[in-house]
Amino acid sequence: MERKSIKLVALDMDGTLLNTSHEVSVENQRAIREAREQGVEVILCTGRSLNTSSKYAKTLELNSYHITVNGSEIWGPTGEILERVTLETSDIETFFELMNTYKTGYWAVTEKQVWNGELPENIHEHTWLKFGFNFDDEITRDQLLEDIHSKGTYEISNSHPLNIEVNVLGINKANAIKKVCEKLQISMDEVLTCGDSLNDLAMIKEAGVGVAMGNAQEIVKKEANWITATNNEDGVAKAIDKFVLNK
Repeated sequence: MERKSIKLVALDMDGTLLNTSHEVSVENQRAIREAREQGVEVILCTGRSLNTSSKYAKTLELNSYHITVNGSEIWGPTGEILERVTLETSDIETFFELMNTYKTGYWAVTEKQVWNGELPENIHEHTWLKFGFNFDDEITRDQLLEDIHSKGTYEISNSHPLNIEVNVLGINKANAIKKVCEKLQISMDEVLTCGDSLNDLAMIKEAGVGVAMGNAQEIVKKEANWITATNNEDGVAKAIDKFVLNK
């Protein structure tokens, strides 16, 4: 593929930057540090909330933008919230009913915490960003997806083949990165993205260089410009070395 001039690297976390022990390898740390030394912005772009992703940003000494909850939130370089897009509480009620109907596991992300397998007594007192379902088989997944589509129009993705993540329509990592690009006065053609799941698909398709992990879902690999090694084999470092550091 044509060599791009990369000015921003946007990294998914689980299944991408993090290995299966939820750690950032020494090689990934090295590549990120060297990219930043060359003046390239590096940001985390994750389905996680700020509470569960910020410690990694601090460890990596990332002081740029930070995209959380699949793009529902965009945080500025000094930790300020720049944008937050929320689900209605009626949506949460609908999803909770579906969870009971299909007897799935679930989690939900609010402005302040992640609710895993439970919900607060009064959901109207909280600001909801994302609802997730997890299950054991593809039949349940397909039936649930059909039912979600019948209830309304949402942004639907996943972070694993056996889960579903639901955000407000139009909320995805690609659109959030575009807003960061506007702040930095660069184009999406100057962005390198790395990811493994459906919630990474949009940013991989729309970036100048979209990289799928070796462990990525097949649909993500098909849309990527390049497939790197797995998250347990320093795949992020290999992508940065190739497209940013020209090693």
